[in-house]
Amino acid sequence: MRDTVDPDFASYVDARQGRWLRTAYLVYGDPERAEEALLRAFTRLSLRWTKVDDPDVYVQRLLYQPALKPWSRVKAFPDEDDPVKVALGELTAAQRTVFVLLHLEELTEFEVADLLNMSHTSVHAHGMSAFSRFRTAMGVGDWRDADQGEPR
Repeated sequence: MRDTVDPDFASYVDARQGRWLRTAYLVYGDPERAEEALLRAFTRLSLRWTKVDDPDVYVQRLLYQPALKPWSRVKAFPDEDDPVKVALGELTAAQRTVFVLLHLEELTEFEVADLLNMSHTSVHAHGMSAFSRFRTAMGVGDWRDADQGEPR
């Protein structure tokens, strides 16, 4: 068992933990679940630190894939007044995860598909339905109705 922490690993965690904790909070809808998921991901990374080719992808897979599991689907953002969090809470776990990764993390659909072990088509469908539901929940309306009523 090691008595010290690899300084490279420690700086890696310091550099990324804030951003990923915010993103995990939006994915899980609960700060405690987000912290637990991130801690679990960093712990597993620490055990394989010297063997992992791309630690970002490794951590993101460990962080976001559990959000899609049936046992982890609990009400996101209960008792929230913030309209953005309420709108995110209206999405399914898969929609919310895809939506956050696409729009907050600014990943491509192909990157999200790889991280979540989904097909590109599935990510696209979840992303489009999440975008529509999010806009509707925010009171903006469905983006597909934007050109209705306009003369052509």
